[in-house]
This record gives sequence, structure tokens and C-alpha cells, in this order.
Amino acid sequence: MGAEVCHGREGHDRRGGARRPLARTGLAVCAAVVLVAGCKGGIDDTDGAKGGGVRGGGGSASAPVSDGHAVSPLKNPDGTKPGLAALTSDADRAAARKLIATVATKGRGPKTGYDRDEFGYAWMDNVDGVPYAHNGCDTRNDLLKRDGRKVAYRKGSNCVIVSMTLADPYTGRTIQWTKTHATTVQIDHVMPLSYDWQMGAAHWSKGKREQIANDPLNLIPVDGPANGAKSDSGPATWLPPSKDIRCAYSVRFAQVSLKYKLPVTTADKSMMLKQCGG
Repeated sequence: MGAEVCHGREGHDRRGGARRPLARTGLAVCAAVVLVAGCKGGIDDTDGAKGGGVRGGGGSASAPVSDGHAVSPLKNPDGTKPGLAALTSDADRAAARKLIATVATKGRGPKTGYDRDEFGYAWMDNVDGVPYAHNGCDTRNDLLKRDGRKVAYRKGSNCVIVSMTLADPYTGRTIQWTKTHATTVQIDHVMPLSYDWQMGAAHWSKGKREQIANDPLNLIPVDGPANGAKSDSGPATWLPPSKDIRCAYSVRFAQVSLKYKLPVTTADKSMMLKQCGG
């Protein structure tokens, strides 16, 4: 989606939808406005230039965070349970390959006409047909609440999160997050919005595009720099730095693809199967 600036419930840039007044927050600066994403680096998928080959590093030196909070994607088909747990057993990896094998493929279409506005403003609470909608909290805070531990709220609010601990699935690190260092955690669209656009969402209704942009199945709070490196890549050109989580990530990518009947490229599907031993 490109570098984002000051998105949030009180204000966001042109790619997040119509502007909202920033006066309520005092200074219209990122540390004051943004609770997760902040300024440059974005709050979800970014549409920067892609390099060749699979990016994401050679794998995390540490084991994936396992605090008993994260749930396997195979046991979390609607995305309402927390985190993204690694798939390690032969049975789970076989089930993952079976799921991924059902994903349709086609070539990636043109990006002509893509704009973040086409998927609604970030992060809207009034989308019909997705979990957490119409609960009085924006999607971003819903996701932080889902995946974070030791969550603290802004005084007088039961929605706006100001600090938390996140077991980041992409890097295997534990992140102590506060709003004063907002960009250390960003919300990743697992299947990036511009990717969705190129694979068929350009022909959807605005309402359906708003659903995939705010569906917890397609959203994971993660390490900010890792999310920035991903850009709008599919699995063939970017995978999480932690090798241990790559099969689970591929399953989640497949789950979004299947739910919204969006194909992936042949190269992406092949890479997804490979991560689960296929």
C-alpha cells in the first residue's frame, strides 16, 4: 500500500478514505494519532518495489514464540482466535497441504485502478458480514486485543489500546509495544489488498472489498519492519523471516484465498505447498 502516514480512527491519509478531523487528538503527529501504525512504514500491506526471489531472511535464529496463546490456523478458520501457531506435526502439515491444494491459480492481473480507498477507510467498524464489526472499536484495536497479552487501555476507554505484549509470529520475537513507538507493530493483510485487486477484487462490489480489508482472517498484528519488507508480495517473493511459521502462514494465505474465492499465482501456490513439505 505504500508508506502510510498517520492513519487512525481520528484521521488517515487519502488511501485510508476521507479525512477526519485531527483536532481531537491535539497535535496531528504520528505519536499522538496512531496507536499501531504511526507514520511511514504503514499499518498493513505496503506496495513498494519487489526484489527477486523469496525475501524475509534466512529464518529466525530463535524458535517461534510459544506462550500457549497462539492458535493453529487449522483450528481457527474464521480468524477470531489469537495469533498464528506453527504447524509442526506430520498430520497437521499433511492437512495443510490438502487445504492448499484446493486453492485455484491464475496469472496476476494489472494493478490499474488500484487505490486503498477502493477497500474503504482504515480501520472501519461498520462493515457487515465480518467478525468484530459494529462493536464500537475499530478493526485495528480489535486485532490488538485478539493477539496481545497484558493489554492496557487508554484511560476512560475499553477499546483504545496503549500498550501490550505481542508474540510476533513473523520474526519469533516478543515485542513490548506502546503507542509512543507505534510502528513497531503493524497490522498485516496476509493476502495484500493490491494482490487481491490484481487477482479479482477489482471487479467486486465496494462492500465485499471492505470485508476482506477488515476480516480478522486476513489480519495479523506483526513486527513493523517485517510487514514493510513484505510490501504487496505473494508467498513466492516474500515469506516470514521465521522459517518455523511459514507453513502456518501459507495455510492462512490459502484460507483467505478460499473464503473469498480469489486465486493465487501458480508460483505462490507452489511455494505455499513447499513450506508444508509438498
